[in-house]
Amino acid sequence: MLKAIILIGGPLKGTRFRPLSLDLPKPLFPVAGFPIIQHHIEACQKVEGLKEILLIGFYQPSDAFKTFLTRAQQEFHISIRYLQEYTSLGTAGGLYHFRDVIQSGNPECFFVMNADVCSDFPLSEMVDFHRQRSHAYCTMMGTEASREQALNYGCLVENTDTHEVLHYVEKPGTFVSSIINCGVYLFSPEVFKHIATVFARHQEDLPSDDSFALGSSKDSIRLEQDIFPMLTGDSKLYVYKTQNFWSQIKSAGSAIYANRLYLALYHKTHPDRLAAHGEGMPTIKGDVYIHPSANVDSSAVLGPNVTVGANVTIGPGTRIRESIILDGATIQDHSCILHSIVGWNSTVGAWTRVEGTPSDPNPNIPFAKLDSGELFSEDGRLNPSITILGRNVTIPSEVIVLNSIVLPHKDLPHSYKNQIIL
Repeated sequence: MLKAIILIGGPLKGTRFRPLSLDLPKPLFPVAGFPIIQHHIEACQKVEGLKEILLIGFYQPSDAFKTFLTRAQQEFHISIRYLQEYTSLGTAGGLYHFRDVIQSGNPECFFVMNADVCSDFPLSEMVDFHRQRSHAYCTMMGTEASREQALNYGCLVENTDTHEVLHYVEKPGTFVSSIINCGVYLFSPEVFKHIATVFARHQEDLPSDDSFALGSSKDSIRLEQDIFPMLTGDSKLYVYKTQNFWSQIKSAGSAIYANRLYLALYHKTHPDRLAAHGEGMPTIKGDVYIHPSANVDSSAVLGPNVTVGANVTIGPGTRIRESIILDGATIQDHSCILHSIVGWNSTVGAWTRVEGTPSDPNPNIPFAKLDSGELFSEDGRLNPSITILGRNVTIPSEVIVLNSIVLPHKDLPHSYKNQIIL
């Protein structure tokens, strides 16, 4: 039997995803028409023998989570549970805190996946790889990055013959390797012995006064800093390298890139989700997802890489490209939406242009990854990025909104460029 754990973090995390995470927990934000973690669950469901999926984080239970869990269990016919941490326990602390739940039923091994990554998730291949190494405690999914960008990730040095990880450093100060950690792991239950050792050391080394009672640093354990370095060079940690797509979803801008990757993956996994040409249908260019309840005028032109959510209304002559239109939004006649996210129940007036600047990986650099980048430049200016409209934003007709971030519930009176509208 196998299990899977998805680490979803909590409200103190994902601040770079604002203002979109102000209304909805980041793991539930829709990318390519479905919540981010649903793509993880769909990948887990395809693994033979995987019987249970556990979500671990410190979000308070909400109607959105309850609705998602209920629907997901009905759709995928697999046990899915949410285990709430009492505080942020780190990537390994939550595993140790809920170790009895994870080990119930004596699973052969279990996946651990960060919620903020997008990939085609070669999980079955990782299981085969892991089983061929009976002494392995962990198989880590890795990929190549450019030499400069590798410094922003966990870097590992492998034995090219056996794929054993000989050295691991999280976000090194100098170049270590171009092979990076993808945040997807397959553990054998024996790893809990190493986590217990670190937990015991934390209890001994750190003060035991009341300031630590609710689990600040003494209960927090991190896979990347505390566990992986212990396993290297001892035939316990191995890397499964993937050549397929992988990216992080750290900022709202990275959701646009992830949207493109998942829409492309639908050709292989869910071709029925992609919009097709037809009489009375809008013009479709490239990969487009349109929710069945959306009302899109036949003269609109959509794509490539566009997602249209539930109950969206798109008027005549509209052009939308490289964008996500969230549930209930209205795009009026002859407007143009490029490289943007239009928030829930927002309205874009007629003949209005909403445009952002893409932050795609450099195609001229081998193995380049998406750079989330900083929100502001060194001189305090807003760096050009995608345009984001929060929930219930109203933009009048015949204006331009360029490279701007608009917080929820705003009525814009005129055009804006390179601004954050609070």
